[in-house]
Amino acid sequence: MSFLGSLDAAGLRGWASRATGELSRRRAEINALNVFPVPDSDTGSNMAYTMEAALREADQHPQADLGGVAQALAVGSVRGARGNSGLVLSQVLRGVAETVHDGPLDGQVLADALTLAVRLVSRAIAQPVEGTVVTVLRAAAEAAEDAAEDDPHLEPVAQAAVEAARIALHNTPSLLPELAAAGVVDAGGAGLVVLLESLLSTDTQPAPSAAPAEEGDWMEVMFFFRGDVDELQARLDAMGNCLVVAPAADDAATVHLHTTVAGPVIEEAFATGQVSDLRLEVLPAPSEPAAGSEQVRRVIAVAPDGAVAKLFAAAGVDVVAPGQSAGETQDNDIFLTNGTESETGRCQVVPTGSFVAGLAALSVYEPGNPDTTAMAQAMQEVADSMRVEILDEETPEAVEEAGRRLLAAGGEQVTVLSAQPIDSVELGERLGAEVAALQVPGIATEVGVE
Repeated sequence: MSFLGSLDAAGLRGWASRATGELSRRRAEINALNVFPVPDSDTGSNMAYTMEAALREADQHPQADLGGVAQALAVGSVRGARGNSGLVLSQVLRGVAETVHDGPLDGQVLADALTLAVRLVSRAIAQPVEGTVVTVLRAAAEAAEDAAEDDPHLEPVAQAAVEAARIALHNTPSLLPELAAAGVVDAGGAGLVVLLESLLSTDTQPAPSAAPAEEGDWMEVMFFFRGDVDELQARLDAMGNCLVVAPAADDAATVHLHTTVAGPVIEEAFATGQVSDLRLEVLPAPSEPAAGSEQVRRVIAVAPDGAVAKLFAAAGVDVVAPGQSAGETQDNDIFLTNGTESETGRCQVVPTGSFVAGLAALSVYEPGNPDTTAMAQAMQEVADSMRVEILDEETPEAVEEAGRRLLAAGGEQVTVLSAQPIDSVELGERLGAEVAALQVPGIATEVGVE
C-alpha cells in the first residue's frame, strides 16, 4: 500500500468496513479476555455489533461526502452501542464526525478526534477505571497529538497512535489487579487496538483478485448487495465455501458465504457495489473426516425442480424432488421435509413446514459439529420459531400486509420468497425490521418471520 496521507469518503468507508470485519473475526478472542468489570465474555461481541451498526447506517447514505459518512458512522454507532466498550468505540467515531468538517481526514484530524473522544468518554462513564480501554484511548490520543505536531499526514500519526495503544494495552494488567490475576490484557483496549490497526491497513483501491481462503477463524458473512451480481459472485467464489448469491432483482441479491477471510470479502463487496444489512457470525471450523470414518453427514431437502431447488443446492444441500427417494441415507444425515411427506429411511428428520422454514433451519447448521442430534434439534427449534404465511396474491402490498400481521406477534427478521422482485431495503424500512427477499420463480410467495 502506498503512503497514506489522508482519507476521503471512500477511504473512511474502507476503514469502517475493515474494522467491522476484523472485530467480527476476532470477536471470540476478545470475548475470552473479558474479566473486568464482570467476566461475562461479551466485549468482543459488543464492539463488533457496535461497528456493524455504524456501517449499516453509513450504507444508507451511499452518495455522502466525507463529513456525511463520518456523521452516519457516528449516529449508527451511538444508536447501536452495546456495553461500555461499544460506547467508547462510538465516541471515537463521534470524535471523527465532529472534527473532520470539510476534510480530508488527515493526521491532525485523527489526533483531534481521539483527543475529543477521551473527553467524551470521560463525561459518559461515571467512574472511569485505569487499566481499561479508557487508558488505552488516552495513550493513543496523546501520541497522536505529539506526532501531528511533527507531521500532519495520516499514516505517521496513525502509526504513533497504534504503537502507543499497544504499549498501553500491554501494561493494563499492571494497573488493574483483576487483569493480572487472570493473566490477560483489557478486552476493550484490545478492541480499540484492532480499530486503530484497521486504519493503518485501509486501502481505498479495489482489492486484487482473491486467493483461496487460508485456514483461520471461520465466519459466516451475510449481506444485501446492489450492483453487478455476476461480478461479485466471480470475485467471492474462491474466498470461502457455501456461497449463496440469491437474486432479488437483476442488479440485487442476498449473499451468504462461509469464509476465513471476512475482511477481504467485505472489501470485495464494497469495491463491486453497494452493501447493506451486513451481518457476521463466528462459525466452528469445518472438520475433516478421519481415514476410515463413516460417511460424511449429508443434509437433504425436498424441493421441486427449478429455482428453489437451485437455491437449496447452492447452500450445499442434496435436493430431492417431492416423492423422490433420497437414496441410501445414514443415521447421521439430516432431512428437511419442506412441507411434504416423504419416505426418508435412516436419518434425522426435521419436519420443516415450508421452504422459508427450511432456509431458516439451514442458517444454524454447523457442518463441523459432530453431534447430529443436537444439530437437528437446533434446526428444528429455528424452523418451529418461524411463523409463515403462503400468499395467494403475489403483490408487494400483499407481502407487506403479511409481514405486518406476522410481526405483530413478535420477531425482527422477515424472509420473503417470491416469484416477483421485492425491494428488501424499502420493505424493511416500511416494516421496521430486517428483510431478506429472494426472487424464486415458480413458487407461491412465502413470507416468514422469526
